[in-house]
Amino acid sequence: MSSMNDLLPFLDSCTLAFLDLETTGGNAAHDRITEVGIRFWRDGEVVDEWQTLLNPETRISPFIEQLTGISNQMVADAPLFEDIADTLRAKLKGCVFVAHNARFDYGFVKSEFRRLGQAFSARVLCTVKLSRKLYPAYRRHNMDALIARHGLPVVQRHRAMGDVEAMHAFFETAMGDHGAGMVEYAARELLKRPSVPSHLPTDVLDTLPQCPGVYRFYGENDVLLYVGKSTNILQRVASHFSGDHNSHRGIRMSQSLRRVEWTETAGELGALLLELKQIKTLSPIYNRRQRAAKNLVSIELTPNADGYLQARLVREIEPHRLGDYYGLFRSIRDAERALKGIAAKNELCNQLLGLEPENDGPCFQRSLGRCKGACDGGEDVTRYNLRTQIAFHTLRLKTWPWKGPIGVIERNPKRERTDILVIYNWMHVATLHDEDELSDISLRGQSVTFDVDSYKLVVKALHQRDGHERRIVELPALSTPDVLMPEGSA
Repeated sequence: MSSMNDLLPFLDSCTLAFLDLETTGGNAAHDRITEVGIRFWRDGEVVDEWQTLLNPETRISPFIEQLTGISNQMVADAPLFEDIADTLRAKLKGCVFVAHNARFDYGFVKSEFRRLGQAFSARVLCTVKLSRKLYPAYRRHNMDALIARHGLPVVQRHRAMGDVEAMHAFFETAMGDHGAGMVEYAARELLKRPSVPSHLPTDVLDTLPQCPGVYRFYGENDVLLYVGKSTNILQRVASHFSGDHNSHRGIRMSQSLRRVEWTETAGELGALLLELKQIKTLSPIYNRRQRAAKNLVSIELTPNADGYLQARLVREIEPHRLGDYYGLFRSIRDAERALKGIAAKNELCNQLLGLEPENDGPCFQRSLGRCKGACDGGEDVTRYNLRTQIAFHTLRLKTWPWKGPIGVIERNPKRERTDILVIYNWMHVATLHDEDELSDISLRGQSVTFDVDSYKLVVKALHQRDGHERRIVELPALSTPDVLMPEGSA
């Protein structure tokens, strides 16, 4: 068995800063640090210790007071983080930042420096992950479990230096159990990759492909937490793991994460469409955007009896005449908000836009000089209609330019993968993998629901030159599927 004097160059040359924090809560975005404790270890011995209480500039809750023993009175005259920031940075410079559940402590330190407009970074070693790597037969690796399992000294738990002492004792126990060489190897493996949430296997990143696709995060009981997409699954998932927590949502997702799944695609458009579909159909807990809209509202411009274009809100959107509509909104309120913005910016008539009840006199905005008089004949019809068309131009929906469905072909030669995305009226209908299948495809009897997010995504992908190589094949118009509108829209 190796002794403490047989340490390999990594442990021999690095200073390990065993660090623990006490905080006012678990959210680094608005909770603050109340205590810092650090023990510096180098070449087999403790070379320094440093600790301080901090005034968090906010109240400590009774629950946290009871848990940590740190009261509001104790921190009333303590320094602020900004008072010790330079000292802390200097002490940690060049050190390996060692903590138990290190993403928590590292995230809080980064957040405190961020409040001061400063960046902070360090190499981070998590002793939870070190324990998992060295003692894989055990299920629990929290500090209380380590103290009980390894017979570590009883310390003052939930005080910074108490937890630092327990963490350091575990490290030395691991040295004695496995030898310096094994601890050296485990530490190097953990330091050379992004920090992986403690409930995931340490080698999870080794299994992820470097190609486009969709990834899914699962929690306990296989609950789907999050769906995301990337042109490089490995890099994107690793970025989740390497980022510090600056929101309560990020902390909760990390703590809940138990499993990662993924699905490859040949290109970015396929990944975008698959991500959108899975978010809408599987409803992951932490995906707040792109929820399925049950009701869509749009705006239609039609001439009134005097020839002036007037706006009306419509729910019965006919997919074959999208070019007659302006904007897709998830609610009447959103549509009316857009109309008010257009009216104010372009001095259009609120009566004609449906924002005021029709009457025989001018609209209210006319009396304020914010309408040029279309409501009382004070503005020429042709001039008003031209100004209206210009004002609404950017909201105009795009009519499907092909006679029938198309196949958008994406290829990934490195992965020897081809995806043919069958799209009609801006909606993704199916995905094939062989061009020979196109000649036999029949979409009759199939239906696809018109969706605002899919519309925006596909319009952008097919009209912009984004450097992606895509080939489009037109399919027979006879194979056109039925396009349905969301419930309440048709």
